[in-house]
Amino acid sequence: MKIDRQRAIRAFQEYTSHYDVADEKVKLKIDHTYRVCSLCQQIAMQSGFDEGETELAWLCGLLHDVGRFEQLRQYGTFSDAQSIDHAEFGADILFREGKIRDYIADGSEDELLEKAVRCHSAYRVPAQYTTREKKFADLLRDADKIDILKVNIIVPIEEIYNVSTNDLRHCQVTEEVMQAFYEEHAVLRSLKKTPVDNVVGHISLVYELVYPISCKLVYEQGYLDKLMDFQSELPETNAQFAKIREKMTAYMERKIAQIRNQL
Repeated sequence: MKIDRQRAIRAFQEYTSHYDVADEKVKLKIDHTYRVCSLCQQIAMQSGFDEGETELAWLCGLLHDVGRFEQLRQYGTFSDAQSIDHAEFGADILFREGKIRDYIADGSEDELLEKAVRCHSAYRVPAQYTTREKKFADLLRDADKIDILKVNIIVPIEEIYNVSTNDLRHCQVTEEVMQAFYEEHAVLRSLKKTPVDNVVGHISLVYELVYPISCKLVYEQGYLDKLMDFQSELPETNAQFAKIREKMTAYMERKIAQIRNQL
C-alpha cells in the first residue's frame, strides 16, 4: 500500500494543534510519535518487509499514540492505571469516530491498522490475531518499547511517573516485581506498588522485543544501560539494581550473540 505521508503528517499536526503544544507533556508525545515512526520503518526495512508493508508500518507509528493527547486533557496524566487505556482510546478515536480518514483515504487496511494501534500497550498481542496482524502489532510494540527506554532517560523520571524525587529515591523494588523480572517477562501493572517498580517495569520491556533488529538497536543505543544505572538513597534498592543489571546484561549478551550467529 502506498501512503501519502505528507497528508498523514498534516492530519496528525492538525489533530495535535488542538492541544497546548507548548506543554512539555504534549511535546513529549509528539516527538515520541515521530521517533516511533522512524523506528517502525527501520525495523520493517531490516526485517524483510516489502515496500508497501514498510509504508504501513510507518503509518502504525504515526497513529499509535493518538489517544495520549485526549487522555492528558481529560485526566491530566499519562498513567493508564489512573485514567484509561490510551491504546484502546486512540483506536476508538481513529476508527470508531472516523478520524482515520483524515490520514488515509484508502480503508482497505483499516482492520490491520486498528488492531495494531489497539494492542500496542497491551501485556500480550491477542491470540486471535492473524499471522499478518501479529506481524505488524509486534513491530509497532517493539518500536514503542525502544523509544520508551529513551524517554525514560531524556525526561526526568519523576515527571514520567508523577512522583517526587524523595519518594522515588526512598523506596524498594517489590518482591513480586523482582520475581517477574527474573522470570524474563514484562511486569504486569498490577504488580507495581512503588515508584521504583515503574523503572524496573520499563527495563523489563526488553524481554518482550520480538524482532532481532529491535534487540540490536537497544543494545547499540545505550539507553537501557543508563536506565539500569538508577541510583537510590537506599542501599537495599541499589543492591536490587545491581542484580537487575547483572541479569539483564547477561540476557542481552545472549541475545546479541544469537543475532550475530544468524548473520
